[in-house]
Amino acid sequence: MKRILITALLSSGLTYLVMVGAPMPETVKLENAKVRVKEVLYAPGVARERYIRPTDQVIVFLDDSQYERIDSATKERTVRTRKSGDVIWHDKGEDAPVLKNLGSKPYRTLVIELKK
Repeated sequence: MKRILITALLSSGLTYLVMVGAPMPETVKLENAKVRVKEVLYAPGVARERYIRPTDQVIVFLDDSQYERIDSATKERTVRTRKSGDVIWHDKGEDAPVLKNLGSKPYRTLVIELKK
């Protein structure tokens, strides 16, 4: 009985992380007083947690991707497709909603955080 309970709790915890969001694996590629550049890996089916952007950001897609964006205010779900080399901009203080990789393989981005 104890084993079943432990297994159920572990399974629930892992399911929560996948469904609600988990930190994405990231590697800092460059950091100085002006900029931080991170490579972020989005695994298939794993959701990125919502957060507020701490800096202005340039995001470069290193791989083709398709992901679901869940609007934080309305909960509306939209699917976005990006190609390798696509570049987008986000302002400091902007809401970064939950994203979920809909593809069958991971995709990577470079997040370039501009420090002031």
